[in-house]
Amino acid sequence: MDDITALILDDHAAFRRGFARLDDAEGKEQLTAVWDALALHLEIHAEAEERILYPHLLRQHTDEAEEETDDAIRDHNKIRDAIDAARRHEAGSDEWWKAVWEARRENSEHLTEEEDEVLPDFRRHAGTELRMSLGEQWLTFYGEHPSGQGLTFRDKDPQRYIQQNS
Repeated sequence: MDDITALILDDHAAFRRGFARLDDAEGKEQLTAVWDALALHLEIHAEAEERILYPHLLRQHTDEAEEETDDAIRDHNKIRDAIDAARRHEAGSDEWWKAVWEARRENSEHLTEEEDEVLPDFRRHAGTELRMSLGEQWLTFYGEHPSGQGLTFRDKDPQRYIQQNS
């Protein structure tokens, strides 16, 4: 079984590859195929983090946990908002590219913060057994929600989320 932090890093690498594929895509059909898969993965990933990783980070009661969680929820909201904006435009249009680039920029910032701050903090305070258990939950979550089935991708109020999950 995998450590949840390794699974999250695997997703991060997949996002980077997805945006690189988008750079190489040509025409509306290719852009749509690459973007739709990437956008869905971004949304499922955010939901998985919000259900599995961040509640445990908050329960560790570290000095950084609330701030890191608040920032992550805000980042996820910005990524979801950019994905929603892209859906309102034809793939390849200037408006579509503007929304996609916003999602990319927000995602890149989020990945860096998570990899440099959140995941190291989590590893320092969560034992191997917990990380493996959460990894199992992560894989189960993805298996229970193929193609995002049964999930609703909505913005969350960061402070309410922190209160409900602390």
